[in-house]
Amino acid sequence: MNTDLARGRRRPISVLHLSVTEGGGAGRAALRLHSGLLGLGVRSSFLVDRQVSQNQGIMQRSFGPFGRRGAQLYAYLDKLPIFLLYGKRGMPWSINWMPRTTAAAVNRLEPDIVNLHWIGDGFMAPSELPRIRAPLVWTLHDMWPFTGGCHYDENCGRYRQSCGHCPQLGSKHEHDLSRWVWSRKSRSWRPVPITVVTPSRWMADCARRSSLFGAMRIEHIPYGIDADVYRPLDKAETRVQFNLPHDSTLILFGAAAIGRDTRKGLQLLPAAIERIAPRLGRCTLVTFGSVAEQELPRFSIPARHLGAFHSEADLAALYAAADVFVAPSQQDNLPNTVMEALACGTPCVAFDIGGMPDMIEHRRNGYLARPFRVDDLAQGILWTVEDPGRWRDLAGCARETVIQHFTLALQAQRYRTLYEELLEARQRGSPP
Repeated sequence: MNTDLARGRRRPISVLHLSVTEGGGAGRAALRLHSGLLGLGVRSSFLVDRQVSQNQGIMQRSFGPFGRRGAQLYAYLDKLPIFLLYGKRGMPWSINWMPRTTAAAVNRLEPDIVNLHWIGDGFMAPSELPRIRAPLVWTLHDMWPFTGGCHYDENCGRYRQSCGHCPQLGSKHEHDLSRWVWSRKSRSWRPVPITVVTPSRWMADCARRSSLFGAMRIEHIPYGIDADVYRPLDKAETRVQFNLPHDSTLILFGAAAIGRDTRKGLQLLPAAIERIAPRLGRCTLVTFGSVAEQELPRFSIPARHLGAFHSEADLAALYAAADVFVAPSQQDNLPNTVMEALACGTPCVAFDIGGMPDMIEHRRNGYLARPFRVDDLAQGILWTVEDPGRWRDLAGCARETVIQHFTLALQAQRYRTLYEELLEARQRGSPP
């Protein structure tokens, strides 16, 4: 507890972020918040199972004799029941069934606030949450906190009751693994005063409708981005950097795991590209993310795959090199890729779903296609790039959208205000 606050002397708030890793989409978003808080003087630190960076304040848990492979072992064991019971491998599902000592590790660090992020892959058992002594804030990077195990429900809606009969598991029973996971969460989390933060308005609406979080306090705070890193750059120079053609319309698509995650919509892209190729003249598709090039579908135009990016500066240069970024996600929260592209002055085309309309203003900084209509997605790409004057207006508005609504400083300040409010409420003995 922040005892100096109780005595009227302000000292920096100490915040501990919990996440299985600071890599991946959710981890990167959490790491950006951590960096923004440090910039405001907050004593922010990060506890992870799998450390992938050397950033200030990152702590990796020890796995004793298992060393660095311990986290991989926990992630494998967490999914083992899914394979044994339902024969499914590698699907985006987390059970968190194994006992851990996360709460004890957190309490030893004595933070003022604990901010949970992506804690799947067996990071902590649901029963540990009530044992954490500090006030809890939970940033929802996906739907897992209020579902029976899936990270996105694929619009089944069963999380609004009590899950069961899970379509992702192919289950025909109400009392299946998803019902068991939901019941464990219900017993452990309902008595705990969690303050829920959602990056998108869509995720806030889902949380309010859920049976687990419907009675919780839910705040909407969008992600933030470093607009000095992600910024417009000279298009000719950035194309030289990646050996991309100068006289071609560059269509960009990417995600952390574009090959494995069908939710990102890669399978819809070939049909959309085929519709516009005859009308665009010379055009090239550029993709990035963790997938082997031979695993990508075939396209009717020249395509280049640049692999995974670990440098934000290089990734920003790639966005700046492109004429349009396409995000054909079928369900998504507030994807980093769209925000990053907009910050670099690259208009975006996506389906009008999830958190996309929070960032993309239809025909102002991009195009929102009717959900899952490939013909409208294709029309959006064409409309965005076919007129040079229109493209310049879209690019300028794209950058302005981020400057006004999605800067890292704005996000960090909103979180600090929330943390202070929760600590003051605890000092008064008031509900959070």
